[in-house]
Amino acid sequence: MEVVFASSPGPGGTNEDALVAGADFAVVIDGATAEPDTDPGCVHGVRWFAVSVASELGRLLTGDAARALPLADVLHRALDAVGRSHAHTCDLTNPCSPSGTVAMVRTGAGGIEYLVLGDAAFVAEEERGEVRVVSDDRIRRFDDRPWAALRQVRNVPDGFWVAGSRPEAAHHAITGALPLARLSRAALLTDGASRLVERYGWGWPALLDLLETHGPADLIAQTRAAERATPPGSFPGKAHDDATAVLCRFPGGRQR
Repeated sequence: MEVVFASSPGPGGTNEDALVAGADFAVVIDGATAEPDTDPGCVHGVRWFAVSVASELGRLLTGDAARALPLADVLHRALDAVGRSHAHTCDLTNPCSPSGTVAMVRTGAGGIEYLVLGDAAFVAEEERGEVRVVSDDRIRRFDDRPWAALRQVRNVPDGFWVAGSRPEAAHHAITGALPLARLSRAALLTDGASRLVERYGWGWPALLDLLETHGPADLIAQTRAAERATPPGSFPGKAHDDATAVLCRFPGGRQR
């Protein structure tokens, strides 16, 4: 698998996205911005959490022991390890403790596996140019709630699930597999990098073409240009967000 990526903070901010990739895997983590004026119970912060989870996933996915494990089990182990690493200094029962969304892909014998937890996205071009998009939109059921109220429905039954201090969230992720022969390319995107489609009217094939021809950095640059050209208040949520885009090519897959 060939991997090309770019990551950029929202203007004037710190990048709370993280990514890791190897010969047969790629992962993006989108750290959830901390609630303002709220004690998260953690002395480390969101960026530390996102980088720590990405690093642990990279360690596990590079090793032989995880090759036979489903991606949900790998993520469970990573979240458990990160939790144990700071349980002695931080209150992991705090509902505002650091969390994030995850998108992962791994190639294997004749196919790929994917995992999505939260509103990151896995996008794959299949046969005849058909595009499969996998994103976990359970949080959108609560769009009418103020930000502070989301803690009540985060990582609970009938709520929405993200990577955080409860490792069992990994088993609520959306997972699947596709035959490698049907694929030529795929992308992993944090929600700050999928805005050209979700806010600005692009189609997924056009986004994949942009990634292929100009690269992830150009996708982020065009996203920033669209954000700057949009009047304030046009969309709910942040005007700008951290953005991470990963393009995966599969030389052994379908030829375009």
